[in-house]
Amino acid sequence: MYQVTFSGQAMHELNRLDKLLQLDLVEPISALKPADLSHPREPLGRFTRAGKEFYRLRAGDFRFYFDVHGETLHVNYILHKNSLEDFLLRNKLPVSEQQLVEQDSKFWKYLESLAKK
Repeated sequence: MYQVTFSGQAMHELNRLDKLLQLDLVEPISALKPADLSHPREPLGRFTRAGKEFYRLRAGDFRFYFDVHGETLHVNYILHKNSLEDFLLRNKLPVSEQQLVEQDSKFWKYLESLAKK
């Protein structure tokens, strides 16, 4: 079992939710074991950014982005699955490209099409 810590952004997202939903969301990350991290399978994924290893865990309509520090899982971000921030993080877009994407009308039409599904 790991200890789980949360960044300011992650705590802010959790605190905005109903207490029962908070418990449902935190349960999957609290139950992770070293074997899960060594061989990630859905809903858990692993990726590298700037030479640092991160994990993504899907929990309901949210995604936890975290890294491992010894016996501690540090949740850096909790993002809603349909948010622009989640899309940008998953697609490795840096901030400068983010601004270009936001100005592209095709991108906004794409997001609107997702909302209609």
